[in-house]
Amino acid sequence: MSASNIRRLVFSMALLLISVQAASAADILIGDAKSQPESLTIAPGGVLIVGSASSPFVYKVRPGSTTAEKFIDVSTEGPGTFFFGMLADASTNTLWTCQLTPVPNTTPPARHTALRSFDLTTGAPKIRWNLPGDNNVCNDFTIGPDKALYITDTIPGRIFRLPAGASTAELYLDHPTLRGVDGITFLDGVLYVNNVIFNKLYRIPVDASGKPGTPVDIWIDQPIKGPDGMRAANGKLLIAENGSGKISALSVTGDKASLTVLKDGLNTPTGVEPAGDTIWIAERGAGKAISIPMPK
Repeated sequence: MSASNIRRLVFSMALLLISVQAASAADILIGDAKSQPESLTIAPGGVLIVGSASSPFVYKVRPGSTTAEKFIDVSTEGPGTFFFGMLADASTNTLWTCQLTPVPNTTPPARHTALRSFDLTTGAPKIRWNLPGDNNVCNDFTIGPDKALYITDTIPGRIFRLPAGASTAELYLDHPTLRGVDGITFLDGVLYVNNVIFNKLYRIPVDASGKPGTPVDIWIDQPIKGPDGMRAANGKLLIAENGSGKISALSVTGDKASLTVLKDGLNTPTGVEPAGDTIWIAERGAGKAISIPMPK
């Protein structure tokens, strides 16, 4: 072997070692190339949990590993069952998920969805709450300052609230602009949601009694396309843009926001999760979970 080939081999082995050991260089195939990971979350100890939008499984990846293991299996729930949102709540050792099951022989296609929770350690089922209505899409959620869980229902366009310790959610907000609501998170105590259909970001105002009002449109200095999963970190909103293949950070001031692209060229990114100095990304179109460094 020539000296140049040896150098290339050593360099390749070094890159492989780095990709296995460092979260900031991770590239993890979830199940197979068709697994379509839609959302992900970090559990205590750095365990990565990833749901599949094309199979009835939730996977976990242990720290330092690039191999995904099946963690939750709901294949008995009915043909075509899959998952959207994933959120780990370490304080209650709970994994929150959105489970979707198609309704057979419906035109246009309909689905029933449920908010489900599982033991974060064992995967044992805990709460199940079926969203009301004949056709709905439980999509994502966030935990508020009040410790309640806030849940987006993309179609018909609603936000539900599950009080801490409760097993049944209540309608929090139903408004025409919410049709297409997807990502949801609190930033500095303020609730924000995005709209994956109309490419919008909204602030949800709340009056003195705690009642939500009409969503306020946030003007962004650059267009966004297909805003999907959304989380808050370091005083900014992190958004996965599934329509443009980007992960973006938004600095919000009042009713305006400035956008910075953190990563582009992705194949349908749908989920984003900050974890210390790392941002995890669900790259649904590539069947992978990847990570990038958190910007300073």
